Amino acid sequence: MTETYRAPDALSVGHAHLRVSDLERSVAFYQKVLGLEVQARYGTEAAFMSAGGYHHHLGLNTWDSLNGGPPAKGSTGLYHVAYLYPSRQELARAVAHVLACGVTLTGASDHGVSVAVYFDDPDGNGIELYYDRPREEWVRTADGALQIVSARIDLDALLAEA
Repeated sequence: MTETYRAPDALSVGHAHLRVSDLERSVAFYQKVLGLEVQARYGTEAAFMSAGGYHHHLGLNTWDSLNGGPPAKGSTGLYHVAYLYPSRQELARAVAHVLACGVTLTGASDHGVSVAVYFDDPDGNGIELYYDRPREEWVRTADGALQIVSARIDLDALLAEA
């Protein structure tokens, strides 16, 4: 390969597809906790879910994972699926709902460019809920690189915006 390829500026991640051990448990979790709706099913083995009627933001399947265990710590694979919220207030509403569902957060960070909270689904798949600050607020270093950090957030202040 001799040419350098640059992805188009409008590129976005369309969906994630997860292996789960129990399809119905996972569908119920994503419906209850994230408010996603089932758009389609492949029998008892797969479901496709989204917000706003999109064909799917999330695919769930048991094709190779029915009754399986979570991935071993220290192994490669998916770290988390991130869901981008349109505003800090919408993120706050979502986080308040997650906590009301009894889900335990595994982390919360201010990354400078975004604010994020983290938790796991029933199979141990990581989930990030976040919102991006406006691009004009993103801090860059002298050479133009983004300055991405992991600072503590005041979770109570975020939840007060719900």
